[in-house]
Amino acid sequence: MTPWPSIGVVVPTRDRPEQLRRALAAIIAQDYAGHVEVLVVFDGRDADPSLASDRVHTTTNSRRPGLAGARNTGILAARTDLVAFCDDDDQWLPGKLTAQAHRLMTASAGDVVTCDIVVDYDGRSTVRTAGAPVVTHEQLVRSRMAALHSSTFVIRKAALLGHVGLVDEAIPGSQGEDWDLLLRASRSAPILHVRRPLARVSWSRASYFAREWESKIASTVWMLDRHPEIARDRAGSARLYGQLAFAHAAAGARGDALTWAWRAVRRRPWEARVGLALAVATGLISSDAILDFLHRRGRGV
Repeated sequence: MTPWPSIGVVVPTRDRPEQLRRALAAIIAQDYAGHVEVLVVFDGRDADPSLASDRVHTTTNSRRPGLAGARNTGILAARTDLVAFCDDDDQWLPGKLTAQAHRLMTASAGDVVTCDIVVDYDGRSTVRTAGAPVVTHEQLVRSRMAALHSSTFVIRKAALLGHVGLVDEAIPGSQGEDWDLLLRASRSAPILHVRRPLARVSWSRASYFAREWESKIASTVWMLDRHPEIARDRAGSARLYGQLAFAHAAAGARGDALTWAWRAVRRRPWEARVGLALAVATGLISSDAILDFLHRRGRGV
């Protein structure tokens, strides 16, 4: 049998020591037959040497500050066949690495493999699934597909150093960098997927980035500029225009919200995000109330 590929797990972190230790414990507990090394990358903070061991290495972000730069620091430091991502507040479930490495080893093509997730928010858990063993570029243009969370990514390192490329550090606030990476990777081969929930993804009112409206707006516009195929797709563009309408409404920019809402309706008249944006823009309901309702069901805007 072909030897199991070695895997370097990149864990960016900043100011979440308790969650980080839980994430590391779940990674170390993986029953994987190949070599696994963990690279904890401290962003904007000194590395904590107490975490280091024969399998865990700590370093500081040597590139652009932020999540993208921290991930790239870890990717370049990994001396492994594959690279996996895990956010410091998420936890892997048993069998994750084995299932995903096997999927890569037995597929005829593909550089990235993901898996279903369990979203934990405010004491409630929801399974999100891609619903298929592969995800195409066309599907990702139409939808970000929340089940393909960055904490599920396992990627061939050669692809990250070659035709796919590193995580893009130019995207504002490092928001949407995972979707950008999936879109780039899926141009050459579909994203492989394991149809089992093998990672727990933690959302919280305190940390969930969707409330950082200015950064969210800038990163969404960046995605439209970077990937013109989204603007050409009626469903994909309506979704992002609706998100921009909601973000502007939540930020108090009513005029901009109405502009993006109108653009969304022109692309797809039944786009649900338009109604949410208008409800916030007119003061009918708060953006926080809508987000709390959606997050309890494992969804975002």
